[in-house]
Amino acid sequence: MSDLQNTEKIDKEELSLNDDRRVKTLSPGALVAQRFFRNKLAVVGMAMLIFMFAFSFIGGLISPYRQDQQFYTYTSLKKEYAGVTQNDDFRYLSADGQKFDSMAQAKFLLAQTTGKDSFEAKDTEYQLVEEGTDLYQITSNGTVVAIAFKDVVNKTGDMSFDEIHASLVAYTNKKDKFNVSGADYSLDKDGNILKGNETVGYISRFIVSSAKGDVVISREFGETAAAAIAANEKDFKFTDESGEESQYQISYDATSKVWSITQFKETYVYDSYAKPSRAHWLGTDTNGMDMLTRLMYGGRVSLIIGFIVVFIEAFLGIILGGISGYFGGWVDNLIMRIVDIFYCIPSLPLIIILGAAMDAMKLDPQVRMLYLMLILGFLGWPGIARMVRGQILSLREQEFMTATEACGIRTSKRIFKHLIPNVIPQLIVICTMSLGSTIITEATLSFLGLGVKFPFASWGNIINDVNNAFVMTHYWFVWIPAGICLLIAVLGFNFVGDGLRDAFDPRMKR
Repeated sequence: MSDLQNTEKIDKEELSLNDDRRVKTLSPGALVAQRFFRNKLAVVGMAMLIFMFAFSFIGGLISPYRQDQQFYTYTSLKKEYAGVTQNDDFRYLSADGQKFDSMAQAKFLLAQTTGKDSFEAKDTEYQLVEEGTDLYQITSNGTVVAIAFKDVVNKTGDMSFDEIHASLVAYTNKKDKFNVSGADYSLDKDGNILKGNETVGYISRFIVSSAKGDVVISREFGETAAAAIAANEKDFKFTDESGEESQYQISYDATSKVWSITQFKETYVYDSYAKPSRAHWLGTDTNGMDMLTRLMYGGRVSLIIGFIVVFIEAFLGIILGGISGYFGGWVDNLIMRIVDIFYCIPSLPLIIILGAAMDAMKLDPQVRMLYLMLILGFLGWPGIARMVRGQILSLREQEFMTATEACGIRTSKRIFKHLIPNVIPQLIVICTMSLGSTIITEATLSFLGLGVKFPFASWGNIINDVNNAFVMTHYWFVWIPAGICLLIAVLGFNFVGDGLRDAFDPRMKR
């Protein structure tokens, strides 16, 4: 009865981790687990990682949207449509086969302002004939060379020099009819030039030019814009030939003396930077994609890249570090010199060069992501190899290794079955803590445009949308959530790594 009571008393008693009675009842794995879960930061880190894995892998499955699904909306876009100038300066039109260069134009202006009826330019004598208000005919030896005018003929069809000249003479002299080469023309009160029933042009002091070369400005639009400018209006509406009415805004630039006409038009565009709503809990990005869904898929990509890179590093590090530590001698020297060479490689410049090369080759984003993982893994193995080598150098001289040699166990089994398992605890710790730094590296490269490419998402290229101060200050929902996810994941891995390091170290004081 007393033995039973003593046993119950021992069970109820809180024993320290170093107590022999407790150690005898726990396996090494259970002891490590118990030490780990007594570390509050490690438990918090584990909870953070579970949340991020659930958010990234399960969240992407239940999201109603795809990571590359784009949303559109109708919006009123402001586009530069036309420019209007009021002509207050003389313009020149040379007759067929004649030349009236800038020097002659300057001499003409000097003669016109001083009231002279002739001038000389480049040893050529010119005569001025005033044909109407602000209209001059310029001749040389009885031949018409050019005309100078302020009222501008806006052509809607083909017009020759003689037709333009005759129409300007008629317009400035208030005539409604004129004849050119036997063809009859007429002018209406609005300045339209009619050849029969066909309008071939119109005369106005306002010059309307399209902002785009492929857009033809109609006479009706020019008259409407000129009337709005003359009335000092800021905007006007115009209905085109198809019956579509558009809103136009007028702004005047005093420096260039040009009225700029901008068009407001309903356009079906990406729903870029939409604010958080019921449909999009975290809004949309610059491409009109749901930010919450992009964060989920971005976390999946970042975590997968982190694990694959660390796996490649561990695989190469274990093999080369194990061989180096076990054999020693020239093998050890050779592998360690290779490690030294890899430590001397400037990783970031090399990755930048390779990223630029992949951009030039226009690699598929999925292939590019594979190359990124291989490059990061191939550059990161030397640290693990050096750690494994150091551990094996101390383990290979112990008694159990002497026993394996006496039993005739082959070399590969000694390394990978008896030595490497004893390095696993330290390897788990270093790999766990490397995961956080790998995710940070991937995010940095993606932010710089060297990592994961569109349409794939990662936390780094999501933050890359913040390419100017305006986006950063006005669209916080684009980059702050991605930064928080990155912070939680990296902190989680660091907390778990610290907890595992403490749990695997039997000398830690509890």
